[in-house]
Amino acid sequence: MLTKEDYLNGQLILIDKPLGWSSFQAVNKLKWAIRKKFGLKRIKIGHAGTLDPLATGLLIICTGKFTKKIQEYQGQSKEYTGTITLGGTTPSFDLETEINERFPTAHITEDLITRTTSQFIGEIEQAPPVFSAIKKDGKRLYEYAREGRDVPIQKRKVLIHSFEITDVRLPEVDFRISCSKGTYIRSIAHDFGKALDSGGHLSKLRRTKIGDFTVNIAQDPSDLSERILQ
Repeated sequence: MLTKEDYLNGQLILIDKPLGWSSFQAVNKLKWAIRKKFGLKRIKIGHAGTLDPLATGLLIICTGKFTKKIQEYQGQSKEYTGTITLGGTTPSFDLETEINERFPTAHITEDLITRTTSQFIGEIEQAPPVFSAIKKDGKRLYEYAREGRDVPIQKRKVLIHSFEITDVRLPEVDFRISCSKGTYIRSIAHDFGKALDSGGHLSKLRRTKIGDFTVNIAQDPSDLSERILQ
């Protein structure tokens, strides 16, 4: 078992974030367990890259002196698997909000889907979703969105290393994407639907890799916090 000094000197913890949890919740679960176990008033702890509550998968959590490495881990390439549902868009580009517009899908073939992925490989420009935590004029975009206010969003350049279609069950399309820091998979889902002369939104997302770290060796935050307290 790890000691108090181990956590203070620095630990890198790989978490498999459950569906519905925020990244903040996962960090807090471990922080509470470590503080309770060792009677600590405070300990530095943080994550290296947010996952939305509707996404699951790999979350890197650093404690103690290892929190200085968070920026380094944030800058590494990420890999995701997930599902795009074609034929409808949502304001948030995922299932956080209801479908607001529907589009035809009868013209979409498996071959067209596969060919269209080539438009999204390499350096691309994408607009972040309006329902995102990016700040504009000191306020997060999702705050403007929830107030019903339209704000201009500047496009950003991101790098898509690979975009592979793993299964097609129209209107659902399963994918695997490897990409740079700062890529919004929700935006890819939205833009992919547009490129198919239809609409699309992200209906499932799992982060499987950050740099050389994979989700296969990650732990459930509830199980880990229980083991810490033993």
